[in-house]
Amino acid sequence: MVKRIVCFGDSNTWGSNAENGTRFSEEVRWPCLLQKFAGNDYQIIEEGLPGRTSVIDDPLFDGLNGLNYLLPCLKSHAPIETLIIMLGTNDTKERLHLTPYNIAQGITRLALRAEEILKEINGESFNLFIVAPPPIGKEYANTMVSWSMGKDCDVKSEQFPGYLKEMLAEHAIDFIDTKGIVSMNTIDYMHLDAEGHELLAKLIFNKIKKTIREEKMK
Repeated sequence: MVKRIVCFGDSNTWGSNAENGTRFSEEVRWPCLLQKFAGNDYQIIEEGLPGRTSVIDDPLFDGLNGLNYLLPCLKSHAPIETLIIMLGTNDTKERLHLTPYNIAQGITRLALRAEEILKEINGESFNLFIVAPPPIGKEYANTMVSWSMGKDCDVKSEQFPGYLKEMLAEHAIDFIDTKGIVSMNTIDYMHLDAEGHELLAKLIFNKIKKTIREEKMK
């Protein structure tokens, strides 16, 4: 059986193309590129949902709470060798009333729940990576996406990864920060473009490859 890597995220894992409102093709989406880099020994599973939050219900739309879906998602794909979670962009929405610290708390809670589920599924044999998405560009406020997102989303997305890194370190959970390596597009400033998907896939693959190599040497 090939090893499964589950990519659990929002529209930037699903592959939203801000240029025309469609979904990027398999040649562009970062989980698909990760499959190309990882090779036939791995099965990359895309679990991206536009609008997904970490642990909070959106008052306007059903089914977006990542915590509520995590258990059936992971059990349906068991056994899982690696779980990659990249959330937080939607948690910055003004209507959700979360501070940057709250957003980090929510993602940490989700990560700890993921650990519990993976231990039940796999025992102690799994890898878990939490990815902080690129910060939302401040220019988003001048686009139509700000009508839905509200104010100060860029500030929250810039600040919460610092808190998140500290919280995850307390639990020895692997953290990947994309800031300075991957950036959002220059259309709505909150979604990846094709270059961003490629850079993210390379960043995550290099991290996974290093971890797996270190484990084999133990």
